[in-house]
Amino acid sequence: MIQINNISYRYPGQRRPVLSNFSLSLSQGRIYGLLGKNGTGKSTLLHLIAGLLRPQEGSVCCNSIATYKRQPEVLSDLFLVSEDFELPAISLDEYVQLLLPFYPRFNREILDSCLEAFELPKQIDLGQLSMGQKKKAYMSVALAANTRLLLMDEPTNGLDIPSKSQFRKVVAQYMADDRLIIVSTHQVHDVEQLLDHILILAEDGMLMNASVGDITDRYVFEVRQPGNLDDTIIYAEPSLQGNIVMARREEGEAETLVNLELLFNAVTKGLTK
Repeated sequence: MIQINNISYRYPGQRRPVLSNFSLSLSQGRIYGLLGKNGTGKSTLLHLIAGLLRPQEGSVCCNSIATYKRQPEVLSDLFLVSEDFELPAISLDEYVQLLLPFYPRFNREILDSCLEAFELPKQIDLGQLSMGQKKKAYMSVALAANTRLLLMDEPTNGLDIPSKSQFRKVVAQYMADDRLIIVSTHQVHDVEQLLDHILILAEDGMLMNASVGDITDRYVFEVRQPGNLDDTIIYAEPSLQGNIVMARREEGEAETLVNLELLFNAVTKGLTK
């Protein structure tokens, strides 16, 4: 669905490009986690995919159409949830009416279901909401737009703990085989059980591009006591319960859930090579 070929992008006034000779292919039916330290180009990449930025070199295409051209057939099937956003001081119904001409697949039933999950009433004034409530309303609209490409930049920022759980549930509920979702975040524990593919960016390119299935085939993530540390361990951090470790998975060993924080630290330190 998304094909990125040898792109380079440099912001005006900066000597060093944010992305250089960067390529990536993204497929439908997956929820990608886009991880990286500050300044590695995560938000820039989302804006390039959305067509808000144009690469100085290379191309970014959605279904073979260059995204910078902002063609209606691409924009009507794409929704970007920015980390910083503004909602107009109007009712939610009025806001939806403004969006309907741009999103032909908009689904009011999905909107109502998301609002209920986030414990928001169906009739709300966007101008009267707290920041957290605005985030929940905006996420509900984003999912209801029902686009095949959904880009989310730090979607759980501003959400309380119960709302983060509901966020995972509604995203999983409305995921579809023809949909591609990219979640860029630093809040890895908020989304680690939602993702099925991990992308880790560094300043010099992609450090990891792997499915969660591939990761759990190769590694285990668990707590081990000091007397149970061996040469299979790739990375470890102390905790009150013992050492939280990422280790090579041995034959016959049971799969474990991915600990994204451990994985990220191990990958960025070059310990998985």
